[in-house]
Amino acid sequence: MIALLGKIDPMVRLITAAILLATVLPVEGRAHEIAQMVSNAAVFVLFLLYGLRLSRREVLAGLGNHRLLLPLVAFVFGVMTVAGWGLWQASATVLPPMLALGFLYLGVLPSTVQSATAYSSLAGGNVASSVVAAALINILGVFISAPLFALLAGNAGGEFHGDQLVKVVTMLLLPFVAGQVLQGFVRGWIMEHKQLITRMDRSSIAIAVYVAFSGAVEQGIWTKVDAVGWAGVLLGSAVLMVLGYGGAWLLGGLLRLSHGDRIAMLFAGAQKSIAMGAPLATVLFPSEMAGIVILPLIVYHLVQMIVAAPMATRLRGDREPTH
Repeated sequence: MIALLGKIDPMVRLITAAILLATVLPVEGRAHEIAQMVSNAAVFVLFLLYGLRLSRREVLAGLGNHRLLLPLVAFVFGVMTVAGWGLWQASATVLPPMLALGFLYLGVLPSTVQSATAYSSLAGGNVASSVVAAALINILGVFISAPLFALLAGNAGGEFHGDQLVKVVTMLLLPFVAGQVLQGFVRGWIMEHKQLITRMDRSSIAIAVYVAFSGAVEQGIWTKVDAVGWAGVLLGSAVLMVLGYGGAWLLGGLLRLSHGDRIAMLFAGAQKSIAMGAPLATVLFPSEMAGIVILPLIVYHLVQMIVAAPMATRLRGDREPTH
């Protein structure tokens, strides 16, 4: 049993543990306010670390690959957003309103950085392009995801007030920029302690999921979302995933990208980042809404971790010469 658990992606284990803990021991009342402050601090540290780790040289070197980057940006924030909007509209009559809205929120989010790069490498893709592409998508996500969601959601997502924009800037953009500025002073230490930094990353995300899901548990998510609701979330996530992976792969072929860049587009285009989504949800939504809105994201993230590894292995196998 322990050996089996060891094979599961650590992030999947942490997210599952955070959900289970929030279910049996949610933070409530004054404790929730304190937990929210801890979560906000963790989010700030998370984006500071992103800024410290992402080499400016890598970014500048990869920005010239316009044949990959421009279509990828259009795919992530255009095609996937439209698909998320469509799923929201299609499921609005079947699912609870905030749960259905979660598909739109899922659609506007950027892709992962670490796992997209890792699976691109496993599949034999262009790792340098993958790093820059995923990183660029996440940087743009700080500017694009929240306003785009607010624009499309309208009154259904609540009004996007100026104070929310300030929170996005101070908790996401400001620490990232600070990390870039301080990079020359501490990046060496950061790179020498990769394991510690990875644990801090994962812990920050798990805290955000725990606090958000605690709010959903307090609002009765397990009674509000019935079997039909869970089936709808699973089906909608599966549809978006097929569109994501299938569309990204097809687009890479139509653009006649190299095989390595096509793989980079596949994973950077289809995967969705809970590292951005969970913290951003705690900034944009009241705690009682955040846990429900991110439910499709949690399901999508868990499933993408399951399907990405065999997909990457298959892609590498297809490129290996036969004897």
